[in-house]
Amino acid sequence: MIQAVILAASRDFGRCPIASLLPVSMWPVVGQLAIERVLKRLETEGIREVCICSEEEVGRFEAIKNNVDGMRLEFLEEPLRVGTAGCIREAAKKSKEDIIVVIPASVVYTPNIKDLVNAHIELKADLTAVFNPDRDNDFSGSPTGIYVCGRSILEHIPPDGYYDIKEGLIPELVRRGKVVKFHQLSRNVGNFRDGPGYLQAVSDYLQDAKSIDDEIRVWIDESADIDSSARLIGPVVIMAGVEVAKNAVIFGPAVIGRNCRIGKGSAILNSVLWNGASTGENCEVSNCLLDYKVNIADNTVVRDKVIAFERASLLKRAGVKVMKAAKDSAGGMKDFLQQGTNNNGRASAAYGSKGTPKIAWFAGIAVAAVFLWSYWPIILDLWNIWLRSDEYSSGLLVPFLAAYVLWSRREQLKDIPIKPSLWGLAVFLFAEALRLFGLFFMYCSAVRWSVVVAIAALALLLLGWQFFKKTALVMLFLLLMLPWPNRVQAALALPLQDWATSSAVFCLEVVGYEVVREGNIIHIGSATVAVAEACNGLRMITAFFVISGLVVLLVKRAWWEKLIVFVSSLPIALFCNSLRLAVTAVAFTTLKGEHWERIFHDFGGYAMMPLALGVVVAEFWFLTKLTTAPKENNRILIVKTAGLPSHLNRRERESINE
Repeated sequence: MIQAVILAASRDFGRCPIASLLPVSMWPVVGQLAIERVLKRLETEGIREVCICSEEEVGRFEAIKNNVDGMRLEFLEEPLRVGTAGCIREAAKKSKEDIIVVIPASVVYTPNIKDLVNAHIELKADLTAVFNPDRDNDFSGSPTGIYVCGRSILEHIPPDGYYDIKEGLIPELVRRGKVVKFHQLSRNVGNFRDGPGYLQAVSDYLQDAKSIDDEIRVWIDESADIDSSARLIGPVVIMAGVEVAKNAVIFGPAVIGRNCRIGKGSAILNSVLWNGASTGENCEVSNCLLDYKVNIADNTVVRDKVIAFERASLLKRAGVKVMKAAKDSAGGMKDFLQQGTNNNGRASAAYGSKGTPKIAWFAGIAVAAVFLWSYWPIILDLWNIWLRSDEYSSGLLVPFLAAYVLWSRREQLKDIPIKPSLWGLAVFLFAEALRLFGLFFMYCSAVRWSVVVAIAALALLLLGWQFFKKTALVMLFLLLMLPWPNRVQAALALPLQDWATSSAVFCLEVVGYEVVREGNIIHIGSATVAVAEACNGLRMITAFFVISGLVVLLVKRAWWEKLIVFVSSLPIALFCNSLRLAVTAVAFTTLKGEHWERIFHDFGGYAMMPLALGVVVAEFWFLTKLTTAPKENNRILIVKTAGLPSHLNRRERESINE
């Protein structure tokens, strides 16, 4: 019954520096592209026929299809402008619906479409123009650019050429005696065409959340790093990967996009920073819109500006310097559409590049090839250890798990600027010195450690400090693939074996079995169980460290919660090993035959893995119950404190529910 026609504005050359690079329909509004917000609203109302009209290349919008289900999207590419009424004419050719609703993509809030259609029907109009509310509650509010009409108006639109609704269609309908009515909304839709309009629309949207006076409203993604001395006065939205340094102040309404960085002592007031933007130390950014990747130099004051990611020579006049990794809008559109939504529905966008230059790819492949060639003997040595040693067989999974963690973080890592650091060369020299030391003194552990140190050094050298800091925990995780030094293993083997025997005996006695221990041999009934050195629990410890390390890298929790879970791997492993030995001893009293005993012995070891994961899940559940505040219903988290803690104690931050 209803066909929606979305007017996806093209780039607007001249009036706004960012709009000349990127259509306003592709600007992010609190983490979600403006056009996606409109589509999501239409999807929730069950509207299936949608036509997107734009002068931009249709391919730039194709990826949006992946984010809406059950909606038939048609794309109308305008090689020559046809006007707003011309869009109705062309869109009507692709559908036979009775009612056509025209909606601009560059709005913050999309009204209820079915309410608009019902109002149009009640007014018995041929065309209904929708207006924003006015303070005086009359029809002097600003136009929204939203229109509702029937197919009967198509006969009043020329069959080809440019034709506008306001300047052409409405006057023509009035001359023909058709009914043109006006409908006023109760809420401003937040139209914007340029930077100042966008800032006002986002500001109104953030302040629209219902709140009690004098309360501070702040929404923070749990992966953000906020210094305890920083002050955030809401409404403020802090997205994933944001770093706010010491004594920084963010005064809302403000939105800080993904992977932004606010320097020490800097102040952000009534501004929006898109993904990857950053400020130096002691900066002031007031009533500004910062494009993707823009970097504000130290001690710079920027007020009432829209700063696009242009050449540095143009921006120096505004007191701004831009990072060298310049990315133009044409290639960046692909990154926008590919990133779409993440984090349980929270959408994001990144202003990317044409892609990594071929020379960079070749350089990276060459460095990887040289690294593999140089460390191939060590890698083969590790491979043999993983295959023949039960204690360290879990190390084989570590490189693949680390690669998976990096892949799961690809959206965040994509926004990090690549700034090679010469400190990486110093770390690489240290890695080679460590390797030489191990080879000269026949200390194999030092040679193996040098592999991980060299990987970290190359990441720092080629990608820079910011990338290194974001992946430092993954680098540490790689250490779990290395076997322990022989001296450490030998020193722990006997105590662990004694502990395993004692704890197994204790478990059996607790449940009522009569047990006799002779050294590391347990007599239970008519069965005798020998606790060999291989059963000392070292294999369980190394495997559980890998499991806990992976869980810590994947979950989004406070750092101290992750530390508790990782450190608890040791007691969990010892507990599970003791339980396995006790259950195996009981089983040996009933099982007969070496074949069945060996099968149960091996199965008992595998069964401890899900048990360990269950204990980890129980830990997280307990920490959640211990630290989670009551759930808020507002879109923006209410924080009743003048000083903001580094991390809010919530298991999962509420996503912004549009």
